[in-house]
Amino acid sequence: MKILSFVADIFEDLELWYPLIRLKEEGWEVDVVALDKKKVYTGKYGLKAEANKTYDEVKSEDYDGLLIPGGYAPDILRVEEDCIRLTKEFNEQGKPIGMICHAGWVPVTADILRGKTGTSTKKIKADLEGAGMTWVDKEVVVSENIISSRSPKDLHVYTTAFIDEVKKYKEGK
Repeated sequence: MKILSFVADIFEDLELWYPLIRLKEEGWEVDVVALDKKKVYTGKYGLKAEANKTYDEVKSEDYDGLLIPGGYAPDILRVEEDCIRLTKEFNEQGKPIGMICHAGWVPVTADILRGKTGTSTKKIKADLEGAGMTWVDKEVVVSENIISSRSPKDLHVYTTAFIDEVKKYKEGK
């Protein structure tokens, strides 16, 4: 399996690293994409991350799923045109998209949440509802190809649900 994850400064440290580590434990390949792969990105709590690819080096069709970490990075990511383009492409292809905490800002901007059900931090509940999503307060919600969770405390069920949905997607191909 091959997964793509976005990164930008002020990412939620655990929401980036926990899923990446779990996916690598599964033996999956994970590429981290950003505007600049020469830059070191810093999380909210100081953990560092580097992208191994830039947007122009990746194609959505080469991946089985997309992870969007939370923190305040999604506020930066949602104005990056190629980030939004890729998010739309993953959705159009029906591929699993994981969003946690504030990560929902990216799918809101990509306008891919209408008619779906999901969750997030309560701080962006109104944003998700305004984008047409039915918001619920649960650890993890799977709605079509969108896997969502509220916060780092839900990472164990979020990451497991994401892995399960990617496997289902691959089996259904």
